[in-house]
Amino acid sequence: MRILIATDAWHPQVNGVVRTLAMMADAARAIGVEVAFLTPEPFRTVALPGYPGLRVALPRPGRLARMIEEAQPDYIHIATEGPIGVLARRYCLKNAVPFTTSFHTRFPDYVSARLPIPQAWSWAVLRHFHGASDAVMAATPALADELRERGFRNVVLWSRGVDADLFRPRDFDLALPRPVFLSVGRVAVEKNLAAFLALDLPGTKVVVGDGPAKAGLERQYPDAVFLGTMHGERLAQTYAAADVFVFPSRTDTFGLVLLEALASGVPVAAFPVSGPCDVIGDAPVGVLDDDLRAACLGALTLSRDACRDFAASRSWGACAQAFIDNVTRERPPQVKRRWRRRLARRLRLTSESAPMT
Repeated sequence: MRILIATDAWHPQVNGVVRTLAMMADAARAIGVEVAFLTPEPFRTVALPGYPGLRVALPRPGRLARMIEEAQPDYIHIATEGPIGVLARRYCLKNAVPFTTSFHTRFPDYVSARLPIPQAWSWAVLRHFHGASDAVMAATPALADELRERGFRNVVLWSRGVDADLFRPRDFDLALPRPVFLSVGRVAVEKNLAAFLALDLPGTKVVVGDGPAKAGLERQYPDAVFLGTMHGERLAQTYAAADVFVFPSRTDTFGLVLLEALASGVPVAAFPVSGPCDVIGDAPVGVLDDDLRAACLGALTLSRDACRDFAASRSWGACAQAFIDNVTRERPPQVKRRWRRRLARRLRLTSESAPMT
């Protein structure tokens, strides 16, 4: 079986979408499912306004269509609503190809934080984009319920996993005054980092990540420590050196960093909003409170062993299996036969019309 995933989010971007897709694909391959990606890498890109380090692709429709056909996928999944996602969706609709989508980002919240555009308009665009999907994958039950209430159809669950071998408790010291309160993620206005950095807390506040708000926050909060972007062992060591992981976002649909912190044995402090509530629930591994300072101080008393045990059961293998089940959900047999015949015919015609070399 071969699954093609069309995504505008890919390396060198550092975010939860990229990590989720990459880790899920590795786990899927381990159980015999081939996963290929259609990413911005082959295309010309431009910087996204307000995010100079984030670039979006400008694919040509014909070239993208040829790349889909050359991949010869059994199933197509569209992961993002950007230019690649839009053109992949258009190709599928034009050729009567069934496809699935996933909902990763609350773009209406992000757009309204920067531009005077009503959220209802943004939600209408997203509802239209996902409306033709055979299945819209949501990371948590709360998000799935919200999407259904907003008029999305065919919403299914697709949870996340964590690499519990990489992210684990270990002896590592940042050589900073303790307790260490850590936040990891994109440094942007929608992440609400100011709500964390403005808190009166003992010890040290540490931020890992980069983004358009970093320079301003560094100036505004000189007592905080900004370590920039980290990966792999260095990131895992930094997680393990923290006493509390602080997640101030009110808009994230999941928060993969929550599982990474918990797998490292670090309790969580967050607002009681969708994302943290779904990941943590009533488990004694975090404190969710509208008073974020109280949550931070309360989290200091929680068991690090309990945090590790909680996260260790969330595997990427289970995440991959859920994704595969969603992508391969039952369709009328004639739909798949038409798609395979059409693909074979288009490939044959392309081959016959290719110039001799």
